[in-house]
Amino acid sequence: MDVVPERLPPPALPLDLCQWLRGRFLHLDFTTGGVRALLGDEAHSALSRGEPEAPTRATRGAGELGTLVRLFLLGGTEPESDVEGALGKVDRYVAAGLLSRADDGLRAALDLRPYGEGGDANELADADWYVLSDLDTPASRQDRDHVTGVGGASLTLAASMVRRPVLGTLDLGTGCGVQTLHASRFSTVLVATDVADRALAMARSTFALSDVHTAELLKGPWLEPVSDREFDNIVSNPPFVPGPPRVDYVYRDSGRAGDEAIAALLADLPGRLMPGGVAQLLGSWLHVLGEDWPDRVAGWIPRGCDAWILQREVTDPAMHVGVWQRDAGLDLSSPDARAQAAAWLDWMEGERVEGVGFGFLLLRKRKDGREGTVVVEDLPGDHGGLGEEMTGWLDRVDWLQEHTSDEALLGTRLNLAPTAVLEQYSVPASGDDRGWADAGSAVVRADGPRWRHEVDAPAAALLAGCRGELPLEELLTLLSFAHDRPIDELVRATLPAVREFVRHGVLLPVDGWAPVPRWRGQRS
Repeated sequence: MDVVPERLPPPALPLDLCQWLRGRFLHLDFTTGGVRALLGDEAHSALSRGEPEAPTRATRGAGELGTLVRLFLLGGTEPESDVEGALGKVDRYVAAGLLSRADDGLRAALDLRPYGEGGDANELADADWYVLSDLDTPASRQDRDHVTGVGGASLTLAASMVRRPVLGTLDLGTGCGVQTLHASRFSTVLVATDVADRALAMARSTFALSDVHTAELLKGPWLEPVSDREFDNIVSNPPFVPGPPRVDYVYRDSGRAGDEAIAALLADLPGRLMPGGVAQLLGSWLHVLGEDWPDRVAGWIPRGCDAWILQREVTDPAMHVGVWQRDAGLDLSSPDARAQAAAWLDWMEGERVEGVGFGFLLLRKRKDGREGTVVVEDLPGDHGGLGEEMTGWLDRVDWLQEHTSDEALLGTRLNLAPTAVLEQYSVPASGDDRGWADAGSAVVRADGPRWRHEVDAPAAALLAGCRGELPLEELLTLLSFAHDRPIDELVRATLPAVREFVRHGVLLPVDGWAPVPRWRGQRS
């Protein structure tokens, strides 16, 4: 049966107005780089923290660019004559809903800001994009159809994307279109979907303002608009907030109970992926009394897929509810907010929820259809962007799958990662000794996530010997003599750790990963 796409709403701003605005913005250098250059490092940092006074002072005497920064980035009210000098006749902006008149001038009625590969106006970047969304105010967030702009979640997801050239990318639940902008840098075909008319209208304007004209927008829930298509990449920041089965806000509530929506989406994704295709999501999952959360989440992964689930944080039920009520701009002491919180916590208590996890989900459809590698773990420390780590994990899993047998692994030559660090630690000595007693050691990768592996003396010696000169089997033979341990025993004890070292990038094969290119060219 052919899929009949639903009719799209008109763009939030007329397309010809978007083209005019883009030209004016570029002419006045209202770009991520231009804003940073105008403000300087200190005021720019204050802008990123939401502190308006320092950046406002930095725009004094900055002419038309200063007017745009105060108007669109600082929530200021600007004299109508100044706005007209920067953008031309203002009546059309008021009529389009971009600006509104106040007693002392004009204010932004929508959030419109420069954006680039490095982030929003807080980062230098080499892509001159512009993102249109609703204002981030408590009153605006009360709207059920509120469209969020460039926030922490969208930046986090964008920074984790696997960036290899592909033919087709689907941005599922596009919102204002941020992930599609990033995908335009490495994907030829762009498809963005959403269930909300207002989000689609904002995304259409975002793409026009950003000169991204190849994106196809489709309306409909979840994967329904693309039920007859397959993609190399799927990226999604879906409505993942666990709670009762209701929709208070379209951008965050799925309408399904708890984490059922994420589980169902993971089950459906392989059907929309090309063999070898990758899906990346942000998501939340419940920690349920009496259930092991890694086993619970791993059980959602369909056969024939590799998956990496990284839990970034866990919150208790009360904190979870409070965070999302604040996100919605609610007054937590109001009767309505108290009633909502009570119903939410009652539901969690009834479902035996002990906590709510949040993190990243990476899914790859295997080309051979065989059972894949599924890893669920906590993400340590301050990790920054995970894009390179996600890409590396896929390559490392491929390599490990090619070296499944002990014989294959023993025949390889490995290098210790140049960023590996051996940490040795001590504790206060017991008894009369006033010194320190050795308590152990661990190897840590100093770049990216700080993966940490406790190691004993033989394991530390093995890692030190991995310089790409001898096969692993010969290194273990030397260790068996040095530590007077039978070689078979050492192999059994060591190879599982070696596989973990490889998976976390502590050990690297001499010949590299040799990943298979994902670019496929024309389709049959």
